[in-house]
Amino acid sequence: MMDGTLPGLRPHMSLPLPDDADAALVAAAARGAVAAFEALYRRHSPRVLGVLLRLTGYDHARAEDLAQDAFLQAWRALPGFRGDSAFGTWLYRIAVNSALASVRAAGSRIETCVDENLAETTATQAVFCPLERGELERAVAGLPPRARSVLVLHDIEGWTHAEIALALDLAPGSCKAHLHRARALLRAQLEDRA
Repeated sequence: MMDGTLPGLRPHMSLPLPDDADAALVAAAARGAVAAFEALYRRHSPRVLGVLLRLTGYDHARAEDLAQDAFLQAWRALPGFRGDSAFGTWLYRIAVNSALASVRAAGSRIETCVDENLAETTATQAVFCPLERGELERAVAGLPPRARSVLVLHDIEGWTHAEIALALDLAPGSCKAHLHRARALLRAQLEDRA
């Protein structure tokens, strides 16, 4: 930990813990318990990485770098975490803000890095064939950053307008307007490709 890195942390799926388990882990991690922070990392990294993957236009390396950066920022800021929101919400806000800053720095449009050999589609992943899914991912990646962020967080991640507004520092009405714009742009992009 002396150099600011978190050695050996790798995302993996774990069983969800009750919300109060985060509170105990956060308190321990804030006191410097690396094992507690590793448990938080294992619990939250799959979702954080998924959000970042979509927000970066499916650029796996960039999403992984941003996830690592978000967890590092969280580790450093954890002693000041007041608990006004759930740890997951606070962490996702750090990750989303990091991704938005990265996308803004790269310009409003980014290259898509859609993996055509994605794992098999499960029943919960939608009814798109791999080709259609790739088209949809490229179209989402081609949206302006703020519109893409709102669309991903609302329509894919299932966040409420209030959660998105808090994470992106928007008014809830602005969040709804960005979502409407994103859907219209996405529809237009998909129609142009048809």
